[in-house]
Amino acid sequence: QQEILYLCTKTGVENPDSGLGAYAMQPGDYETFSKFFDPLIRDYHSADKNSKHVTDWDASDVGDNGVLDVTELGLDELSMRVRVGRNLTSFNLPGMMSKEERIDFEQTILKAFDVLIGMPEYGGKVYSLTPDFGEGEENPNLISKKKYQELVDAHIMFKDMAADPYLASAGIASDWPYGRGCYVSEDSQFIIWFGEEDQLRIMCMKKGTKLNEVFDRLREGLKVVESIDGIEFATSKKYGYVTSCPSNLGTGMRASVHIALPNLTSDGTDKKAKAVAKPLGLSVRGTGGEHTPIGKDGTVDISPSARLFIREKDIIANLYNGIKLLMEKEHEAAEE
Repeated sequence: QQEILYLCTKTGVENPDSGLGAYAMQPGDYETFSKFFDPLIRDYHSADKNSKHVTDWDASDVGDNGVLDVTELGLDELSMRVRVGRNLTSFNLPGMMSKEERIDFEQTILKAFDVLIGMPEYGGKVYSLTPDFGEGEENPNLISKKKYQELVDAHIMFKDMAADPYLASAGIASDWPYGRGCYVSEDSQFIIWFGEEDQLRIMCMKKGTKLNEVFDRLREGLKVVESIDGIEFATSKKYGYVTSCPSNLGTGMRASVHIALPNLTSDGTDKKAKAVAKPLGLSVRGTGGEHTPIGKDGTVDISPSARLFIREKDIIANLYNGIKLLMEKEHEAAEE
């Protein structure tokens, strides 16, 4: 047990500038090492000792009978995205997976991809980076380096994690590229990464005006994946869905839109936008993710900050209400 606890903290030991400095190695670690993890989790998520996570996707009473239309806020089509992190009960978390286990996981999740591909509303294809399945078994979904780079450039596939010192120290980047890849639906709007920081990052994205469309489609996709025999998402009674990083526990969800804030970013940075967004419970970052620049027209990525001790339906509602309040501040900035 001591050895596993050390592995959980290794990234913080080796990277003193790490924000949280800890990753779980097994689905049960948050309970097994609760004396270590619980104070850290509650401090990070600003929660009291009695808070307990509740899962609720039913957003039918949010907005106009479940419809969250940004045209009502005076906005046109936006780039919208909702993603969740998930891990299976039957495997170690990515930080403690062996090469063989990563391959085994990929072969397990292929069953879910086969079901999705067979459904007309999904269809699509699997793109794998795994060179082989061991003992001479070829990988039928293996792609070339050129194709991989194309998918990275198109923001469909994740980058080589070996370059990330935090993930490398945590063991999450080990055995690259075995057990890594993604499933992409026919319309490229429903994507599942496998073998990243969490075993699965399941996301739905599109350009549109109704936030609930990506939220509802993601919910249906998750139901399909977990209905497959042998696939059960790991959960905790206290913290909801289990993720490698304590920061994503609970919903494992990030719901975001790209929105132009030319007045709040008139100095070429997102400093003012961040200052305005923080009291609204929103995070602001560049359109390419954390530590990336804002768009030339002042476009930024906006998402609710909370993940844990909040219901899924409230995250999407907070995003909609946050956009409304943020646009009011944007108009006020124009008058200054």
